[in-house]
Amino acid sequence: MKIVVLDGYGMNPGDLSWDELKALGDCTIYDRTSAADVVARSKDADVILTNKVEINAEVIAALPELKYIGVTATGYNVVDVTAAKERGIVVTNTPAYSTISVAQMAFAHILNITQNVAHHSNEVKNGRWTNSEDFCFWDTPLTELSGLKLGIVGLGRTGMATARVAFGFGMSVCAYTSKSQLQLPPEIKMMTKDEIFTECDIISLHCPLTEETRELVDAKRLASMKSTAILINTGRGSLINEQDLADALNKGVIYAAGLDVLSSEPPRADNPLLTAKNCFITPHIAWATKASRVRLMSIVVENIKAYSAGKPVNNVAK
Repeated sequence: MKIVVLDGYGMNPGDLSWDELKALGDCTIYDRTSAADVVARSKDADVILTNKVEINAEVIAALPELKYIGVTATGYNVVDVTAAKERGIVVTNTPAYSTISVAQMAFAHILNITQNVAHHSNEVKNGRWTNSEDFCFWDTPLTELSGLKLGIVGLGRTGMATARVAFGFGMSVCAYTSKSQLQLPPEIKMMTKDEIFTECDIISLHCPLTEETRELVDAKRLASMKSTAILINTGRGSLINEQDLADALNKGVIYAAGLDVLSSEPPRADNPLLTAKNCFITPHIAWATKASRVRLMSIVVENIKAYSAGKPVNNVAK
């Protein structure tokens, strides 16, 4: 079995081992692959693995030996699943590997905004504490989480993990979800979309990107939120209209935003959120803890083993 990894650097920048994957066949690993090189590099492959490299219908048609496409991520929109299915090609994804890490990042943003740890640490290094007339100083609001209302949009695995962290801080948790109230733990209150945004102090987005959820957060939605509200997005960048959010932050319509994803990655230099007031952005790293990537590698390998045994799992092209 010939295996080609098109963009392995994201999953393994050098701190993990490829040995288990290499044991499954003749394995060629590329750190990155441009769109122009996909077909040439995958020409004789039985199996290709991709994270962000697009495998469209044209690519699939040009690879007659291809039997399996493994997406090294949970989302698989980079693959034309319909074209793969027509060819009988198995397409797998890697679900649930980053659940805990993403929930952790959601709260890293929440804590950064409510406590301003990095800001105050930098001010200490700049000498402000040394030169303070008092035993302490702070120059931003400091907010206790206990008693605040967290609204979670999308209560899948990651949303539920985020809820569990919130309970530890003494927060009340509300959810906008396709689940019924009977399917929710009694301590989570089900709300409508409008109620979540108007009533909650912090809103955290964990829903998939669909045509229904694209730009879910726009100027109208932001205007309905509390002026003290915080918006967190560790889901997909296009859940938010970025110009509308930048305008809302700059005008004080909402207090702050913590984002791990943007609509285009890497972002364009003129993305309005890069300079927006009280907007804190991390470079799509919520999933990237070592523990998370170890799980990812393990699932990728087990997916291929299951396929080789004639019993594919996590097949999204059924």
